[in-house]
Order: sequence, then C-alpha cells, then structure tokens
Amino acid sequence: MLTRAICQTVLCAVAMVGAVSAARGLTPEEIAVKLERAGYSQIREIKSGKIATFKAVRDGKVVSLIVDSSGHIKELP
Repeated sequence: MLTRAICQTVLCAVAMVGAVSAARGLTPEEIAVKLERAGYSQIREIKSGKIATFKAVRDGKVVSLIVDSSGHIKELP
C-alpha cells in the first residue's frame, strides 16, 4: 500500500514537471485554444509556485488540468 502511494506521488510529480515546460513553451493563448478544441470551456490558469495548472469546465463538470510540453492534456484527480 505504501509502495503504491509512493509510485502515485512520483508519477504526479513527473506530470507536474511537464507542466512547467508547457507553461514556458506555449503561450496562455495557445493553451486556451488547445483546451477549447478538446471540449473545455471557462478556462483559467491557477498559479501555484512554478507549476501552472488550469481549471476548466467539461461536460458540466469543473476539472483541474495540466498541459505538458508537447501539448498533451492531463486531467488531475
């Protein structure tokens, strides 16, 4: 159980590192367009230190997101 929790934490940290690159590699406008094309609306950036995360609405549900350096969108739990 502890091993699983550690693995999940490491995977989440790796995903967040990709978000830092995305924030520097893509402009906020480019990220917004990418998210809108993927079906998200009401997009807003949530600043939390060096990692840029986003809140948006999809299918009537508010979700938290990161976008990696290659533009892949990941919904956070």
